[in-house]
Amino acid sequence: MRKYLILRNYMKEEQLESLTDKELLAEEKALKSFSILNAFLIGFLVGIIIVSIYFEAYTLGLLIPLFLIYKFTNDPKNKRRKAVDDLLKKRQLKNN
Repeated sequence: MRKYLILRNYMKEEQLESLTDKELLAEEKALKSFSILNAFLIGFLVGIIIVSIYFEAYTLGLLIPLFLIYKFTNDPKNKRRKAVDDLLKKRQLKNN
């Protein structure tokens, strides 16, 4: 089971099409919790940026959150999430 989870993290978009419907829905569920956590962390970092601007602290307190937001938004899991959503719509497993 652990080996499957490790391999799943490095799965390419082309390999997603070989998954069964059940596995694809499980993948979507796992990525959904990742997206929620990612959105929370980005919101927290935006709050830090706003506080830094308010107190006119244009130092690392402003640059580090900007860098982390960039890293969170360009994470490969975000691209895989979009590929999974497209594949679910293509197979008509998801309405939205």
